[in-house]
Amino acid sequence: MTKAEVIAEIADKTGIEKADVSATVEAFFKVVKDSMADGNNIYVRGFGSFVNKKRAKKVARNISKNTSIIIDEHFIPSFKPSKTFIGKIKNSKKIKELAQA
Repeated sequence: MTKAEVIAEIADKTGIEKADVSATVEAFFKVVKDSMADGNNIYVRGFGSFVNKKRAKKVARNISKNTSIIIDEHFIPSFKPSKTFIGKIKNSKKIKELAQA
């Protein structure tokens, strides 16, 4: 599902105009990105957590040049779904049908 499809479905279910839904969704993404860039984690009860994960410094290989490179310690964004979210997916009849096919 694309962002445009999500916006269209939200607009259909709520009766709000697509332009307003689009602005809201874009504002949500901007808040998430800006907050995480500032070092804050975001917790949405019943949905999940957007967290910054720390990656340790490590030595890696550039296989095309056969050389070692050092990757400094850095942070990456990560999403951890809530137990409620995970439970809904695990108990989904459509997902189970797709797994059996």
